[in-house]
Amino acid sequence: MSHETYPDRRCANRDATVRFARKTDRASGILLHPTSLPGAFGGGVFSSDACRFIDWLASTGQAYWQVLPLGGTGLGNSPYMSSSAFAGNLLLIDLSELASQGWLNRDDLVPHPEFTAGRVNFALVYPFRMERLRRASRNFFANRLDSVFWLYEEFCTAESAWLEDYALFMTIAEHEHWRDWNHWPKDLAHRDPNALLGIKMSCPEEINFWKFCQWSFSRQWSRLKQYANDRGIRIIGDVPIFVAYQSADVWAHQGLFELDEKGHPTVVAGVPPDYFSETGQLWGNPLYRWDVHRETDYAWWIARMRHALQLADLVRIDHFRGFAAYWEIPAGAPNAITGKWEPGPGKSLFAAIEKAFPSLPIIAEDLGVITQDVVELRDKFKLPGMRILQFAFGSGDTNHFLPHHYVPNTVAYTGTHDNDTSIGWWDTLSDHEKSFARQYLGGGEDAINWVMMGALSKSVANTVIFPMQDVLGLSSEHRMNVPGKPEGNWEWRFSWNQIKPEHTRALAAMTAESGRSTK
Repeated sequence: MSHETYPDRRCANRDATVRFARKTDRASGILLHPTSLPGAFGGGVFSSDACRFIDWLASTGQAYWQVLPLGGTGLGNSPYMSSSAFAGNLLLIDLSELASQGWLNRDDLVPHPEFTAGRVNFALVYPFRMERLRRASRNFFANRLDSVFWLYEEFCTAESAWLEDYALFMTIAEHEHWRDWNHWPKDLAHRDPNALLGIKMSCPEEINFWKFCQWSFSRQWSRLKQYANDRGIRIIGDVPIFVAYQSADVWAHQGLFELDEKGHPTVVAGVPPDYFSETGQLWGNPLYRWDVHRETDYAWWIARMRHALQLADLVRIDHFRGFAAYWEIPAGAPNAITGKWEPGPGKSLFAAIEKAFPSLPIIAEDLGVITQDVVELRDKFKLPGMRILQFAFGSGDTNHFLPHHYVPNTVAYTGTHDNDTSIGWWDTLSDHEKSFARQYLGGGEDAINWVMMGALSKSVANTVIFPMQDVLGLSSEHRMNVPGKPEGNWEWRFSWNQIKPEHTRALAAMTAESGRSTK
């Protein structure tokens, strides 16, 4: 829950002069998912290393820490394919903090001997963490203290709108060996009340386990976010437009999605051929029945956004163009080529969101095939769009991604989690593109990552975000994701010895010189 409720010397509050950057201020930040943090347990967590990273951000004058979706990982370990649009990623829970509460012992904190510092080995990390989370849950419920247990109950009550269905879904899914929910017994797949009551009565420990994990995630992240806010760092979250089929959301709200009477998707999401793939991208997420959402005044979306803005100070909405029009692919298609454009909810959805959140703390991820209707939707609600410098050098001076075309209401990146690192990107450019980039940027070859970051910092974009890999000058082997590649993504981690004093000095100086520093 609050920082004061669970004091932790590793994240001890210090006096700090807080000045939050507004969307209209000149500011900068770093893109780094928490799983990429250092730490002893195979992947980054909400620990002292996260506090240290926040301190480093503040020391360089940064205003933002941008993360990827904080939900559980799904197919291919992707945070964009979570089992819930509301639940947090259990792998981010700090086991050391659980031990400090008395729910784990010292032996539980001995790392697996095959954990490595530079990559997340999900095949090792997942069973290691889950076994210890189950021990912590058993100890919590076996030795519950009224002074703490009421906080757990308070959380369960406050989050019951999604937590009950999530805990039920995860309990049944595990019992069914993680088969898709439409292959469960019919009464469970279609949520027969008597069948669900039977699960609640027969599996209380399992249901409580999933709730305990979400409570642990929530209070640890809340404390860490407060630590960041106290130092003038705002969190930029990430809301994927679509949800995974195998999720509590689709199972619990089947009428909101394009499914047949047996629960099978009739059409699925993706994008047409683009920069990343000649055959497009077949994501496979079920599509929304937007007419049904409209009839409810977008109640599910409002609840989703409210929850996301509890976790973050503002959010990037992934695949924003899908709200103007989305690529609909027949279920069972081998790739995305046979899809077609269908109209999205457009202005009616964002009018409802604006009514609930008047400041519209949203960044529109307006990449891909962008048409005039997407631009009009973004500009109607004055949402900042995104510019990616790596996309800028393939088509001459008119390229939309060149900094001289930027407008202030923009969030500019050297690259995102889907791009190569800037050094890796440079190594794959054609001679023509390199020549144009050298001429335009006034540099190249040596420290191209800093040349690119400098160009963005000097631009008129209100906000610039740099992947941590670019600050550290890392090559392609350190990229986070390769779109269309099914395995080996989302694994990268940095180590503290990779951050050299010259990195810190250079980032702080560049941030200050461009008028973006919070110091």
